[in-house]
Amino acid sequence: MSDLMIIKASSFDYTVEFSAGLPTFLNETSHEGRHFIVDQKVARLYKEQFASVLSAPSIIQVEAIEENKSLEKLPDIVGHLVSKGLRRGQTLVAVGGGIIQDITCFLSATMLRGVPWEFVPTTLLAQADSCIGSKSSINCAGAKNILGTFTPPRKVHLGTGFLDTLSETELHSGIGEILKVHAIEGPESFDMLARDFPKLLTERSVLLKYIRRALAIKKPYIEEDEYDQNVRLVFNYGHSFGHALEAATGFAIPHGIGVSMGMDLANYVSASIGIGDEGHFRRMHDVLRQNYAACASTPIPREAFFTALAKDKKNTSTGSVTLILPDRNGKVFRNQYPFDDRIKRACDEFFAGLSNT
Repeated sequence: MSDLMIIKASSFDYTVEFSAGLPTFLNETSHEGRHFIVDQKVARLYKEQFASVLSAPSIIQVEAIEENKSLEKLPDIVGHLVSKGLRRGQTLVAVGGGIIQDITCFLSATMLRGVPWEFVPTTLLAQADSCIGSKSSINCAGAKNILGTFTPPRKVHLGTGFLDTLSETELHSGIGEILKVHAIEGPESFDMLARDFPKLLTERSVLLKYIRRALAIKKPYIEEDEYDQNVRLVFNYGHSFGHALEAATGFAIPHGIGVSMGMDLANYVSASIGIGDEGHFRRMHDVLRQNYAACASTPIPREAFFTALAKDKKNTSTGSVTLILPDRNGKVFRNQYPFDDRIKRACDEFFAGLSNT
C-alpha cells in the first residue's frame, strides 16, 4: 500500500502521510512559524520523543476533556496564540485526538479570518475516521457540537506508533468508527471486518489494514459532499443515538463506543418500526455488542437520553428526529421520523435487553 493518500477539497488537496512510528517532522530542531496545540496526556507520554516540540517557541497543552472543547474555554487558547504573535501564513499544529482536532480546526477557520493547520492524530478514532473530512465541532451553552466549520488541514501526519499507548477502551472507541464505516459500505464489507474482529486488538497489521481501508471508504464521500449536505450524511449512522448516550451518561460512554451502541440501537429501532429487518440486527449485534461490552451496564437515564435525542442538531423540525437507519437490505439511509412512542418504546426494549445479557 502507498504511504500517501491524497484528499481533494474544494480549496486545495491535502495529504495523509502514513508512518509506522511517530511523524518525523516532530523531531525537527526548528519550529518557527508553528503553533502547537497538544493533548496534555500525549505530551506527558511522549516527553522524550517530543523534546523539540515541548521546547518550541509556541506550544500550549490542553487537557483533552469534553468541557474544554467549548466556546467558553477557547479564549484561553486564543489569548496564548495572540501572545505568541500568531500571523497569517503561520501554521497551527494539532497533536492529539478528536477534541484537540476540533479546537484547532475551529480556531484555524476563525482566527485572523483563516490560518493553515496540520493534524497529528494520536487516537485510533481520529486516525481511522475524523482526520479526513475537514469538520470541526464545538460545544456551547450546554449543546454538543452546536458550532463548527469545514476547514481542511494542509497535512495529516498519521503515525501508528501512537497506538501503542492507547488503553483498550480507547482502541474499542476507534474500532467503533471503523465498524461504522464498513457498515455504511454494505453488509459484505461489515461481515468481512466482523470475521477479523478478534484480531484487531491482537494483530497490529490487521488493525492497520482496516485503518487505511476505513479512510479509503470515506474518501469518495467527503470528496463528493465536502460540506455534509447529501451523501456524506450517512456517516452519522449511530451518531444520533450515540451522542444522546454520551450526553445522558455525562460522557461515561466514550464517543466511538457510543457509536457502536448507537448503531446497534439504530438497527433494533429500524426493525421494531418496520423499516429494517430483524435479521440485520442479529447479524451485526454480536460484534457491536462485543465492542461496547465494557459500557453495556452503564446506567442510562431515560429522560436525559430522550431529551438529548430530541435536541440533536441533525433534527430539522420540532417533534421529529432525523435518523440513519438500515433498510431491509442492510443499506443505511437518512430520514425523519416522528419522535413518538414507537421509537421510545423500541429504545426502552433495547436498553432492557442490555441488562439481561
